[in-house]
Amino acid sequence: MNANVREQISELIKREVVVATGCTEPGAVALAVAKARETLGTMPDHTELLLSKNVFKNAMGVGIPGTGMIGLPIAVAIALTAGKSEKQLEVLTVPQQDLEEAKKWLANHGDDITIGLKCPCEDKLYIECICRKGSDTATAIISKRHTNFIYVARNNNVLLDKENGAISTDGDTGSELKLSTRIVYDYATTAPLDELLFIRETVKLNAAAAEEGLKGYGLNTGRILMENAEGDIVHTVIARTVAASDARMDGCTLPIYSNSGSGNQGIACTLPIFEYGKAKHCSEEQVTRALILSHLMSIYIKRGIGRLSALCGIVNATIGVSAGITYLHGGSFDQMCYAIKNMINTLAGMVCDGAKPSCALKMSTGLYSAFVCAELALHNHVVDACDGLSEKDTDFSIRNLGRLGQEGMEQTDDVVLDIMTHKAF
Repeated sequence: MNANVREQISELIKREVVVATGCTEPGAVALAVAKARETLGTMPDHTELLLSKNVFKNAMGVGIPGTGMIGLPIAVAIALTAGKSEKQLEVLTVPQQDLEEAKKWLANHGDDITIGLKCPCEDKLYIECICRKGSDTATAIISKRHTNFIYVARNNNVLLDKENGAISTDGDTGSELKLSTRIVYDYATTAPLDELLFIRETVKLNAAAAEEGLKGYGLNTGRILMENAEGDIVHTVIARTVAASDARMDGCTLPIYSNSGSGNQGIACTLPIFEYGKAKHCSEEQVTRALILSHLMSIYIKRGIGRLSALCGIVNATIGVSAGITYLHGGSFDQMCYAIKNMINTLAGMVCDGAKPSCALKMSTGLYSAFVCAELALHNHVVDACDGLSEKDTDFSIRNLGRLGQEGMEQTDDVVLDIMTHKAF
């Protein structure tokens, strides 16, 4: 693989594996609100949000860092009173005194915020914020990627206008770079080690979130699993990983490394590889290459599914983990492909029903499957090409999974959102 291709792949990973605090959808909404308020130049009398159904769904029930509260109103309040758009997906990371001020503001001005769906809306990731003060109006629009502003204006003064978001596919950057399982594997296993060391930065932050999560957050999934691990390596690895999800989804203020716009995907791609590699006494080089394989495989698969989908992101993330686990065991390229196809036929129907504390449960399901599918693959057992979404060619199998997420589950999003917004509490 030539140096130019390696550089493109490296830049792709660095764009997609970034630091975020809290759930990325509320963070992206807060980013748009902060930009609109800054563009207006003053505190608005009224703030209106128009969101795609996928963003709306993922922002309804998730904890907002440091507040002890869930949902968008408090995220909007923080962005209006203390948010700085220059902080990108860490816009909700503010001092505790600012959080208290935001809570007070929300208590007095909550009616000044309106949140609704953008209809019609072709983009699955779409956030439009309109801030008004008297006769003045400021608008900021994010589309296709969580930090991708496509439109910013104050009154009739248009400051930014990117036609179609200046991105050619659903959340994909560097679309000219064509990936495949072979390219992903070759990059991870043959690129000079010093070009891959950046991926180890993901470990420190995500491991810190795991330690915090073990103290007890959300459903306490990780803590309870750890209490019953009894020395089982796989059980322990999964417990530590989902503990980070417990913390993140319940409003922990610690930052983590995300993958493809999702903190849970970043956690899933990182911690099982690191923890399992450590438990199995793998070398630093083995763990580093497995981390690259896990993250990049997830990015590749996510490209076909779309950044936001009715298909849970744990699916692509834990497929990446299964590939990485296979590599840590010394598995071949073919065996890695077996693991991927086994995973596709296991998790293809996992539905995204919004970001929430119970996402840790889905992560545990995906990770247990990753270890099972890797173990089967290492014994050269793979689902038949005539089974379900699987084909003889692994990339065709991945393409089929993408079609399921993009085309096949379109109506599922509508049904899930309808259920979530019409619950009887």
